[in-house]
Amino acid sequence: MPIPKTFNIGPAKISPATVLAPMAGVTDTVFRRLIRAQGGCGLMMTEFTSSHGVIGTNGGRNESRKAQRFTYLSFEPEEHPISAQLFGADPTVMAEAAQICQDMGFDAVDINFGCPVKKVVKNNGGSGCLRDLGLVRQIVSACRKVLTIPLTMKFRAGWNDRELVMVDMAKIAEEEGLQAIALHPRTREQGYTGKADWTRIAAVKQTTKLPVIGNGDILTPEDAVRMVSETGCDAVMIGRAVASNPWIFRQIQEYVDTGTYFQPTLSDRHHIISTYYRMLMEEGLPDAIGKMKQYASYFSFGVHNGTHLRTQIHQSKDAAHIRKIVDHFFDHELNAIKIL
Repeated sequence: MPIPKTFNIGPAKISPATVLAPMAGVTDTVFRRLIRAQGGCGLMMTEFTSSHGVIGTNGGRNESRKAQRFTYLSFEPEEHPISAQLFGADPTVMAEAAQICQDMGFDAVDINFGCPVKKVVKNNGGSGCLRDLGLVRQIVSACRKVLTIPLTMKFRAGWNDRELVMVDMAKIAEEEGLQAIALHPRTREQGYTGKADWTRIAAVKQTTKLPVIGNGDILTPEDAVRMVSETGCDAVMIGRAVASNPWIFRQIQEYVDTGTYFQPTLSDRHHIISTYYRMLMEEGLPDAIGKMKQYASYFSFGVHNGTHLRTQIHQSKDAAHIRKIVDHFFDHELNAIKIL
C-alpha cells in the first residue's frame, strides 16, 4: 500500500500525505523553510508552544517588532499549510491560545498530548494528560468551540504499557469534532527509547473514522511505505530523522512515484548546511551560533572526517567564521575525492 497522495484535515487538503513533526528547539521558522524548499512535505508544524506563553505575549505580538520574528509561532507565507501546536492543561487558557493562533493565520491548531519531558508532564501538560481523560475532553472541547479552522491532536499510546489509552483518545477526538489525530505509539514511560509499536497505530485506525497520522521510527522512505502498509494510516509524520536527512520527504515522494530516490552527495550536504547557516545569519536570530553548533551534528552525519568539522564549529564563537570553516572543510573533502 503506497503512501496516499493526499489526505484531508477538515476542509484543508494536504498533499502529499506527509507531516513535519513538531520538535522543540528544532522546527523553528528557518528550519521549516529549509525543509519546505527541499520538496515533498505536505504539512508543517511549529515547535510545541506553551498556551500560557501564547496568551502572555498575544502570540508574540506584544513583543518588540524585532522579537516578534523570533517567537515559536512566527512563520512566513511559504510555510503554508502550517499548524500551530499548543500544550497546556487549563481548558480556558488553551482555548484562548487556540483563538490567537487562528487569528494569526494558521491553517490548523494541534494539541500536544505526547511530550514526555518531565518539566512539561509535571504540570499535567503533554503526555501528563493521558492519565486524566476527562481533562483531555475538556481541553479539546473548549478549543473546538472557539475555532473555525481544523483542530487536531497528537498523543502517545499511554502512560505505560499497562495504561494504554490510544483507542480512548481517538474516540474522544471523534466525539468532540476534531478533524485528524496523530499517534506516536511509544508510551510516556518509554520516552524515546525502545521500539515504536506500529500495531497500536493500526488499532486506532480500525476504531475511528478520523484521518490517522502515524509517527515513530520512520528513518527511510521504505519505513514510511511500510508503516502505511502495516497500519493503514492516512499520512506519516517524521521528526528526528529529518534533522539528519532534510531530504527525506523528497525521497519518500520519489520512492512512491518511481521506486528509487535521490541520495545526497557530499556537495549536496555542503549546500544544505551552507544554506541553513546563511538563512540563520540573514534572519539575525539571537541564538544563530547556538543553532549552527546544534545542526553541525545533524547535517554532518555520516560525512567523512565529520568529527573534525564538528569540533572546529563547536570551538568557534563567530557565525561568519563558522561558515568559512564549513566551506573550507567541504572544499578540502571534495578535492580529496577528485584526486582519488
